[in-house]
Amino acid sequence: MAISTWQRGLAALAAATTIVTGASSAQAILSVGEVQFHLIGRYETGIYTNGDGAAEIVAHDPGSQRLFVVNGIAKTIDVLDISNPTTPTLIAAISMAPFGNTANSVAVKNGIVAIAVEAVNKQANGQAVFFNANDATFAAPINSITVGALPDMITFTPDGKKVFVANEGEPNSYNQPGSVDPLGSVSIIDISTGVASATVSHTDFTAFNGQEAALRAQGVRIYGPNASAAQDLEPEYIAISPDGSKAYVTLQENNAIAIINVATGTIDKIVALGYKDHSLPGNGLDLSDRDGAGNAVKLGNIINAPVFGMYQPDGIATFEVGGKTFLITANEGDAREYTGFVEEARINDISNADLDPSLQFLKSSNDTNRLTVTTAYGRTLDDGGGTNATAEFDRLYALGARSFTIWDDQGVLVFDSGDQFEQILKQLLPNDFNSTHNAGPSADNRSDNKGPEPESVTISILDDRIFAFIGLERIGGIMVYDVTDPSNPFFAGYANSRIFGATYSENSFPNAALLSSLGDLGPEGLIFISAADSPTGRAMIVTANEVSGTIAIFGVAIIPEPATSMLGLAGLAALGLRRRRG
Repeated sequence: MAISTWQRGLAALAAATTIVTGASSAQAILSVGEVQFHLIGRYETGIYTNGDGAAEIVAHDPGSQRLFVVNGIAKTIDVLDISNPTTPTLIAAISMAPFGNTANSVAVKNGIVAIAVEAVNKQANGQAVFFNANDATFAAPINSITVGALPDMITFTPDGKKVFVANEGEPNSYNQPGSVDPLGSVSIIDISTGVASATVSHTDFTAFNGQEAALRAQGVRIYGPNASAAQDLEPEYIAISPDGSKAYVTLQENNAIAIINVATGTIDKIVALGYKDHSLPGNGLDLSDRDGAGNAVKLGNIINAPVFGMYQPDGIATFEVGGKTFLITANEGDAREYTGFVEEARINDISNADLDPSLQFLKSSNDTNRLTVTTAYGRTLDDGGGTNATAEFDRLYALGARSFTIWDDQGVLVFDSGDQFEQILKQLLPNDFNSTHNAGPSADNRSDNKGPEPESVTISILDDRIFAFIGLERIGGIMVYDVTDPSNPFFAGYANSRIFGATYSENSFPNAALLSSLGDLGPEGLIFISAADSPTGRAMIVTANEVSGTIAIFGVAIIPEPATSMLGLAGLAALGLRRRRG
């Protein structure tokens, strides 16, 4: 289908299905598409922050109907009672001080809460801490296990017998006195005989030391100054296959995925994810935050350009169709910025002497020259890290792919959403396109760097169909796609509970009263709660919003058919935006 037709269809969808719903008249949300969202309730910490989030990651325990929330700025796990989800209530705040500095992740399985806690010295080993989800006081954990440096994500295997921890192992600096670059690793905690008697093993990448050149040739980014493969590979997020046999680990900065055999704890292989060609139709992007004439801004100036996007996924999930496992990634993008090494630059900051003549035209227009790219990569065609400092840039690589991607179980690309996120947002939020996650007007602010920034992804089943929910960290909201056919997903909805236009004085952060007027800013983590596990008996989505410090609880459902009088679904199906079953 031609892009122009697809965009016209999106405009029709926006006009037909924009629904404003809310828990009260004080808070409304935008909900568009056949998957409808309704705001049930919200918990507000009263903390607005651009640093450590006040609500970052959230996990749910169906037995106690409690949410466990990473509150980074308070260095606690906040425990919320959602037995009445219209009024989530704080019942405990578990201090992380006895175990280290702050929590980075939390997960729940079979009534057990697992928390990943980084050390006060981020380059030292952290802890995995376990509590009973139904604990009355949370005065003491069941157990605390030493894991690797900077534990960033924690998850259970489907059978609940093992816990996997992604230890990012970030350096404190490069090539400086006192520089420390710990190993990236995955800790595997066996709780099959009980949490109190848990054992732990650690899987790192030392076996790949000496293979750096071969990995770079495959497209794995190993580029930290003087870093070995074991130091440079940094696990970010983990998803376990539905059958529990494989763990898929995103290596975000490295633009790769590691596949681990769950039974043996060994690394099967490292898969380079490759690059997205933004010069191809359907792979466009808005490259600039200052591409208007004078003081004007060309919102949604989505064009093709000879730039390659590195997928660099953060969140990853798995699902199964026809007995085959598929991976789905949220392609956020991330760069390294440390004392002694900074890899980001705008195209306009690269001198002509360092830029291939075929690319120098990109510097002549604000439509293109503001894009942020890496200077650690691309100096010679696929050289694997810019090792030849005298070579010019033959390729330019942007951070992230502004999309979600489906891969097979070996990391082969099956589907990528191309520029659909930006095309959709251009139609639905034309005045706030590519806003950042701060309160106040910021339209087009992120066009030059990662766009809407897909951060997290979760999979659900509704009415025997498989849906992906993808959180957008910057502009906010959740994209929904039907992925029942992994090779041919389609857009099924978008919801955003942010209140655009709400602002505050730059001289002070918003107070608690003002926070209520902002809605939800900066969704970092999201979870799906099935109807069977929900306190209402209906499916829910919960988001943790790090900037506004809020937890938002949504009811979610497919609008029943037929509803063509309200939504015009038959006409939209003809445009290819929705496919009717039966």
